[in-house]
Amino acid sequence: MKKIEAIIKPFKLDDVKDALHEVGVSGITVIEVKGFGRQK
Repeated sequence: MKKIEAIIKPFKLDDVKDALHEVGVSGITVIEVKGFGRQK
């Protein structure tokens, strides 16, 4: 088992899901986050 973490733009999500499905990845977890600026 391998773990892959990726930060992708929301509009690319469908392309990434399709590509992962093509190589045999059966499940993913998607979490939407928002953030900006520098942490203080």
